Amino acid sequence: MLFKKSVLFFFFALSLFAMDAQRNAEQIITESSEPQEEEFIDDIVQRRIIFEDRVLPYEPLREADIPWEKRIWRVIDIREKINLPFAYPEMPFITILMDAAMAGDVTVFSAEDDKFTAPIHPEEVASMLTSIDTQLVIDPDTYEEEVKIVRNDMDPTDVKRYRLKEIWYFDKESSRMKVRILGIAPILDQYDDNGNFLFERPMFWIYYPQVRETLSKHRVFNPFNDASPMTWHDVFENRQFSSFIMKESNVLDYRLKDYGLEGVDLLLESEKIKQELFNFEHDLWSY
Repeated sequence: MLFKKSVLFFFFALSLFAMDAQRNAEQIITESSEPQEEEFIDDIVQRRIIFEDRVLPYEPLREADIPWEKRIWRVIDIREKINLPFAYPEMPFITILMDAAMAGDVTVFSAEDDKFTAPIHPEEVASMLTSIDTQLVIDPDTYEEEVKIVRNDMDPTDVKRYRLKEIWYFDKESSRMKVRILGIAPILDQYDDNGNFLFERPMFWIYYPQVRETLSKHRVFNPFNDASPMTWHDVFENRQFSSFIMKESNVLDYRLKDYGLEGVDLLLESEKIKQELFNFEHDLWSY
């Protein structure tokens, strides 16, 4: 009799354990499971690959391994077809830079400081987003003119170009020509009161090695595959953008247009500098 009670108690305990295990199994949500009712996501699954990814540090370099280098300044025009992701309305590239700058995640340098020696406060960056202006308004009741203060917010579409400062160098250790980006600067066009173009100026400079981690957390729109986990860090490291050279290091510190080059002549000189960089690496080898 005691044996039968023991057996019955064993099976009863086993059934309770099985019911508890089944209940816990129903609570486990895997990546392929259906989303919970209270979760609303604009996708099939929660995508975490980008947020869990880590940026690898640069490979160590010795001064003795760099026998040659050349500093290059480039311009990325986001109106070109390949550069359209820079102007993606959902998250323009300038918004990512401004958010990181105002949050203090990266150090911002003044517009004229492409040597990264004069940092500016995040509040100065925030002031670039708005401008205060005055406007004469006619009162509809008294027909008198009155001065009204108007606040103008910066439109992300106003930024149509970016400057890159980079260094092309020959790594003697690997016997390869390599490139490393040093800085990024968004460019704003300046107009007069009649809407005539005056000049363009950089808003600020951001030190690229410091912003790499931030760029690796933001996806880039891929026209070929919405599920592609490509980030802005991948775009710059893999050189997936179109640009032209506006300046190379020289004794007079001249830009190409300072030599009187414009239009097609400026682009031809830019292509000439690109070809010289290619030929330098090519001429180091003998076949």
